[in-house]
Amino acid sequence: MEAHNGTAPLNFTLPPNFGKRPTDKALSVILVFLLLIIMLSLGCTMEFSKIKAHFWKPKGLAIALMAQYGIMPLTAFTLGKVFQLNNIEALAILVCGCSPGGTLSNIFSLAMKGDMNLSIVMTTCSTFFALGMMPLLLFVYSRGIYDGDLKDKVPYKGIVISLILVLIPCTIGIFLNAKRPQYVRYVTKGGMIIMLLLSVAVIALSVINVGKSIMFVMTPHLLATSSLMPFVGFLLGYVLSTLLRLNGRCSRTVSMETGCQNVQLCSTILNVTFRPEDIGPLFFFPLLYMIFQLGEGFLLILLFRCYEKMKSSKDKTKMTYTAAATEEAIPATLGNGTHKGEECSPCTAQPSPSGLDSGQKAI
Repeated sequence: MEAHNGTAPLNFTLPPNFGKRPTDKALSVILVFLLLIIMLSLGCTMEFSKIKAHFWKPKGLAIALMAQYGIMPLTAFTLGKVFQLNNIEALAILVCGCSPGGTLSNIFSLAMKGDMNLSIVMTTCSTFFALGMMPLLLFVYSRGIYDGDLKDKVPYKGIVISLILVLIPCTIGIFLNAKRPQYVRYVTKGGMIIMLLLSVAVIALSVINVGKSIMFVMTPHLLATSSLMPFVGFLLGYVLSTLLRLNGRCSRTVSMETGCQNVQLCSTILNVTFRPEDIGPLFFFPLLYMIFQLGEGFLLILLFRCYEKMKSSKDKTKMTYTAAATEEAIPATLGNGTHKGEECSPCTAQPSPSGLDSGQKAI
């Protein structure tokens, strides 16, 4: 295949010894340690009985996998056609769309008050299914884009390592929550502090390692594509799960899992498949996608939190009004036996002492 590289006139080159510098190695170590801390902390929020329930009744899990491997690859392929991307660009986006869900979705699900048990199960299962689904999807969608055998470039070793990095700390967290719940508070608080500190280090090292190189990939059509992909994933994941009658918590969880991709696996495939001089700045497309993934995820969390606060405020106002109406109704009830406040409060639908009163009168 003749590589079409629209950014070739920019004479793009990777930084010297890219990937082998001390800062690159430090970033890799910190990312692994950060992942372990995140999964340990999230594991402390899970319960084995609820995880088991998701496997016995796998409706939510099935919908999540259908969204992950149905919506995202098709979205990536469609965006490549809509924006008329060249072969290398379309392929880089396709690889990202065919990747399994990332651990970032677990953090977003927690912030969105989703079902954490379902979230971790979804991440684990989507990563496990990636062993077969990634080569299949890349084979189907890359036909006509890439002449080589792209399905053989799937990093099976990396997928297995991702599974291990998710399962082991999560299992430890679940055990702590079940056997030593008194330590959970310290683990989660300590984990939060460590995550914040390591996140600052990750951002600083990323800026040092990448430098101005990422600016080469910020072309209008790639910016549009990388911004639309996670948005479409978040939106359609929620719509699909709502149409299939999942509850609100599970729908938000599926939404976060669908829109978040494992960009590390995407980078590995691009690195293995193409030489830097062929792929050019598209080597940094997964990083660009992650930036939009983070930004849009935080925006959705902010909107959800604002909605929750507004809803809570309305509920408090309604409760106050109901209480006032009930107090006004008491004298009237004592006077003529009618309940003026009855139709103002839906809470009176539950069993009340009035039933006992009538029964006692009958006796």
